[in-house]
Amino acid sequence: MAKKGQKFQKYSMEIKTEAIRLKEEGYSYKQIADRLNIVSSDTVTTWWMKYQRDGHAFHLDNRGRKKEYTDQERYIKKLELENAILKKFQEILVKEGKN
Repeated sequence: MAKKGQKFQKYSMEIKTEAIRLKEEGYSYKQIADRLNIVSSDTVTTWWMKYQRDGHAFHLDNRGRKKEYTDQERYIKKLELENAILKKFQEILVKEGKN
């Protein structure tokens, strides 16, 4: 667990890519960490798991706020709700126009 005020090591894209290449060649996490001067083999493990899950986009930082509508169904429901509200508003305007 991180300690308050702890500084984290940042690694370049080249280091991460090289670590993945070495893992594909059969090196262990520990061997890769030692060879590339990475503080912890857990870091290499994390990169490898992300690579297996996300492919070549493993290096992207996906923390923080995600796009508002990652789920297409949720986006469709939002649009349907907006549409229903606009239809009601239009009905109100039409009724006021008749009186």
